[in-house]
Amino acid sequence: MSDFVDKLHAIVGERGLITDAQGQHPYLTDWRDNYLGTALAIVRPATTEEVAAVVKLCAALRVAIVPQGGNTGMVGGGTPHENGHEIVLSLNRMNRILEVDEIGYSMTVEAGVVLKTIQETAARHDRLFPLSLAAEGSCTIGGNLSTNAGGVQVLHYGNARQLVLGLEVVTPHGEIWNGLRALKKDNTGYDLRDLYLGAEGTLGIVTKAVLKLWPKPKDVATSWIAVPSPEAAVTLLSGAHAASEDNVTSCELMSRQGIDLVLKHIPGAADPLAERHDWYVLLEWSSTRARRAGANETGLSEKMEGYLGEALEKGLVLDAALAQNETQARAFWGLRENHSEAQKREGPSIKHDVSVSVSKIPAFMKEGLLAMKKALPECRPVPFGHVGDGNIHFNCQSPPGWDKKRFMAHSEAISAAVYDIVVAHGGSISAEHGIGQLKVDELAHYRSRIELDTMRAIKRALDPQNIMNPGKVIRV
Repeated sequence: MSDFVDKLHAIVGERGLITDAQGQHPYLTDWRDNYLGTALAIVRPATTEEVAAVVKLCAALRVAIVPQGGNTGMVGGGTPHENGHEIVLSLNRMNRILEVDEIGYSMTVEAGVVLKTIQETAARHDRLFPLSLAAEGSCTIGGNLSTNAGGVQVLHYGNARQLVLGLEVVTPHGEIWNGLRALKKDNTGYDLRDLYLGAEGTLGIVTKAVLKLWPKPKDVATSWIAVPSPEAAVTLLSGAHAASEDNVTSCELMSRQGIDLVLKHIPGAADPLAERHDWYVLLEWSSTRARRAGANETGLSEKMEGYLGEALEKGLVLDAALAQNETQARAFWGLRENHSEAQKREGPSIKHDVSVSVSKIPAFMKEGLLAMKKALPECRPVPFGHVGDGNIHFNCQSPPGWDKKRFMAHSEAISAAVYDIVVAHGGSISAEHGIGQLKVDELAHYRSRIELDTMRAIKRALDPQNIMNPGKVIRV
């Protein structure tokens, strides 16, 4: 394949090609160290035209392509297989902010821009890009859109799919579809944009996007709340929508097990409350309406304090701390956002990114915890996540002292028990992380025949040679 590599070099140049083993390694394994693949080369094009030329070359030679963003995924979607017959096409050199339209509340970016950079650019223009997740300092917007990422503000702003106006995509034939339209309404036939959002690079490569922006919040209230149960958390959230005048932007649920792991492994983490409790909620309200200096107005912090006081009297709240400044609010958020990192440092874990309707969370949590313990009595459940939109990261930490091989031998039984309960409650086995290569068999098991047949028909129509991220999401 030396001739093939030479042709790649001619397209992307010296900076755009990595062929040595040491340089390739970070692109060949995932963040959780669950997958390790091999590749003919790591290709890093700098422009859409270079992406298209690389895809045309691969299509002519039937070489498979694994598109990759920031490589922060949880399901192996951006990791190549072990056969060494693929290239990894990284978008990390395509990292320019192309336009910020303050009047039209939009931003046009290349796919390799880091999510945090987009957030900060929006803020400098007094705007908000609301997609926010733990990996925002390293994940890229192309990967976010290709996996339809969720994050902590979905209940107010929606998934990544709802944050996009237009896309530019390189098709499996190496053609460039320019759908970079900043339109709120466009009813001209099939919505091609939605085909590529959440497709995990199996239908084409997202190279640019027009993103929606919102006014930057001017009044924010954040609280750390101890609650007696998940049922109390859901009831607390339900009342908060009206109490905040529809300004609830985040509502996160955590168990004591998860908090203990964060306190153990993350330097500087501190418990906001004096006493230990079994369950916690991180609640945030935000508004674009600024409080006027000296005006006799009730801000969100006062409204939240009043609401939590009422909830305390009803038994929905056991104790609470209201952030007095941005530093304290960030400390609260650190306890939530560092759950995954703390679990990684503690040892192996089995992750379940699932969702049910919000009202069914208490029943699912009760049944799911019992099922997990039945499958492996020694395991340590670590449920946490976005109670506001029904997405729970229903994770299972290995028993103390167990190595990865011993623990992962129980993975299939534990996951099957959890997924069966999720589906019984009308939920989804993948809420925001995608399918990748981790859940291909589970998707085939839990989705209906007509859904699977339709997915395969779309894949065959758009990628007849099956060169776009083969073996991910669905087998054809």
